Amino acid sequence: MQIFVGIIAEGPTDYNFLEPVVTNAFIDVAFECSGQIDIEVKKIEAHKGDSFVEYVLNAAKKGWEEYGILILVVHADADSPSSNNTYTHKIHPARERLEYQDEHSFCKNVVPLIPVQETESWMLADKDFFRRTINTRKTDTELNIVGNPENFTDPKSRIKEAIRIGRAEMPRKIRESMDISDLYAPIGQGMRLDQLETLESFQDFKSRIRESVRQLGLLN
Repeated sequence: MQIFVGIIAEGPTDYNFLEPVVTNAFIDVAFECSGQIDIEVKKIEAHKGDSFVEYVLNAAKKGWEEYGILILVVHADADSPSSNNTYTHKIHPARERLEYQDEHSFCKNVVPLIPVQETESWMLADKDFFRRTINTRKTDTELNIVGNPENFTDPKSRIKEAIRIGRAEMPRKIRESMDISDLYAPIGQGMRLDQLETLESFQDFKSRIRESVRQLGLLN
């Protein structure tokens, strides 16, 4: 059975990291199901409208009409130490509005993806791979990335600073050839899923994938 999974993200660079991560997470859950399941993740380019709820509704409709998606992954950074506010003010209202929509016109099976604090927290889950990606032999301590990245208040700035520190001794042309925007795709494609699973917000995402697949009757 083939399952088309739609995804909407906050920003364009987020897709570069999240698409492969979401694909790998769904494939991992698919191995827990009976029978063969093929997963294909589709970026849904929907009109954002005037609110987050409108964005979700537009994506749920467009994804269903264009690709026949059975699951919609909705990304929203927590921007805080907890995902509670994001669920309360974004995810729950969007789901409530979807409940009133025609099930033959909208994908109503929504999986929230809420990194704590930001998407960049997840990019630091596999620090060995992160160091290899920025091509440095400096330690986590030297790069100032020691600890749980979900506890970093500004992980994006940590990554930028780690790039600067890690490449400081390189010739200027090489040193300045890498920016944080260059990291989203390779880290998303190459990082180990078991490292992401050490983060509570990713564990929450995986559990909600299982719920969504269970709704399709594919997982006991």
